[in-house]
Amino acid sequence: MAIHVALSHSTRYRYDRPVSLSPHTVRLRPAPHCRTPVLSYSLKVEPADQFLNWQQDPYSNYLARLVFTKPAEALKFTVELVAEMISINPFDFFIESYAEKFPFWYVPTL
Repeated sequence: MAIHVALSHSTRYRYDRPVSLSPHTVRLRPAPHCRTPVLSYSLKVEPADQFLNWQQDPYSNYLARLVFTKPAEALKFTVELVAEMISINPFDFFIESYAEKFPFWYVPTL
């Protein structure tokens, strides 16, 4: 039986005057290859006067690239997601024969 878990994360920065915000790269999204299924995900950014483009790095991780159009007195990121917590065998991997006993040495080709 799986359990659904709702997570919420918020980060807020406040400034004493309007400031120009440089472009930001936000890495607050689970990797698509993670073993825990993510059923829903949302990213909310304030101020709303911004352009948001989703990109992927060479490792398939999602990046939110943000460019802000106006000065702001605050910057807030809110992430909400629902994940399905399932039982995962942590020993579900293969070991090369040369590494079955410790200490081990890598084969010369590695």
